[in-house]
Amino acid sequence: MDTLLAEYLPILIFLGIAIVIAGGAVVASYIVGGERPDADKNAAYECGFDAFEDSRGQFDVRFYLVAILFIIFDLEVAFLFPWAVSLGTIGAFGFWSMMLFLGVLTVGFIYEWRKGALEWE
Repeated sequence: MDTLLAEYLPILIFLGIAIVIAGGAVVASYIVGGERPDADKNAAYECGFDAFEDSRGQFDVRFYLVAILFIIFDLEVAFLFPWAVSLGTIGAFGFWSMMLFLGVLTVGFIYEWRKGALEWE
């Protein structure tokens, strides 16, 4: 049993060193960096509108729809790369199952398009 636990010793040492280095980096950033906020650093830059006080305010549903579409088509691309690499070994079944997957995504995209969910007015 001791020899089994001794095999985990390098992992524990590595984990300890990683925690010490990460903690040291965080502490060093507080010591060296400091905080000097100004109006430009606190300005809204990525979301497109100024920050508001109430965190329970309603967002436009189009932000949500665009985010969901991005995730869907990003995952589609993530599935297409391994499929394309292994297409020679998976054969016709793999090809047609991917065509079904792409067809379902296309039908969903056309549905959203026809409903006007992608129109930004």
